[in-house]
Amino acid sequence: MNTTRQNHSIESTKKALVLFSGGQDSTTCLAWALNHYDKVETIGFSYGQRHAVELTVRPGILQKIRNFSEEWNKKLGEDHVCDLSLISSLSETAMTSDVEIRMMENGLPNTFVPGRNLMFLMVAAMLAYRRDLNVLVGGMCETDFSGYPDCRDDAIKAMQLALNIGMDARLNLVTPLMWKNKKETWQLAAELGGQGLVDLIVNETHTCYVGEHDKLNTWGFGCGECPACLLRKKGFEEFISRGKPE
Repeated sequence: MNTTRQNHSIESTKKALVLFSGGQDSTTCLAWALNHYDKVETIGFSYGQRHAVELTVRPGILQKIRNFSEEWNKKLGEDHVCDLSLISSLSETAMTSDVEIRMMENGLPNTFVPGRNLMFLMVAAMLAYRRDLNVLVGGMCETDFSGYPDCRDDAIKAMQLALNIGMDARLNLVTPLMWKNKKETWQLAAELGGQGLVDLIVNETHTCYVGEHDKLNTWGFGCGECPACLLRKKGFEEFISRGKPE
């Protein structure tokens, strides 16, 4: 029994499922996964998010990623979108309702959706188990972030332990951006795909919490004022100040 489990783990190590929203971080993580694994699939979630435009831009980004290189095209497999509208029905937040973004008494912004990333990881793990993928890749980060508890490294490690115990699996949760600030995330994209990937992220991805996707700024689409836009803008300006990739 142990031998079978070990062989299964070795066989599956290079097959990954990327949590892909259509934003800057998840697109960078997708490129990273395509450079590190032999087979890569993607999963997105419809949860009643205010910025549902991210679901609209996802297919176009995936196609451009396929066109980016023949190697990436061969590795990139199926995309999956799961309905998790339960999330918005359980918790009214600035991420799921048209309300002003503000800080709450507990020190967190009201864009925090309790348990969202935990549910994302659980559902992704269920899909990965069925499709023989034993690596989950997510864009969680606790360097430049809005303070969400479920983005912290400790939360991801605890979730990995719980999932593996609960499913009797050997699932590996990988977070390439965990200790990177936004400038370093832009730099990683440049290292993975040069100026072409940086331009793709600027011109195609969506990160803005309020769903503003009509105005294209130098750093990408967005309102320029919500926490996600401010982090993305600041990181891009710091990245550009050190020179663009060749």
